[in-house]
Amino acid sequence: MTVGVLRVSLRIPSRTLKEKRAIVRPVVERLRSRFNASVAEIDALDAVGLAVIAAAVISNDPRHADEQLQAIAAAIQDWRLDAELVDLETELLDA
Repeated sequence: MTVGVLRVSLRIPSRTLKEKRAIVRPVVERLRSRFNASVAEIDALDAVGLAVIAAAVISNDPRHADEQLQAIAAAIQDWRLDAELVDLETELLDA
């Protein structure tokens, strides 16, 4: 079994946490519904201009897990977000 983890850092042009959440929440919900992955904002929760989102997938095939993570990353890059992609990391863990 393979667990795949994707971590994405976004710079968000917001002045308040409410503005930040208005950008981050739809991204998280869209990823959850489109890719059937576990997705959450995991870091910088109180930072107004930064969001760190993680997605996790589980598969019996490491290639499939990696393909899912790459598809999620591509979707984030393709969507016209009101945010700048700062960092993107993937990791595959064998369990």
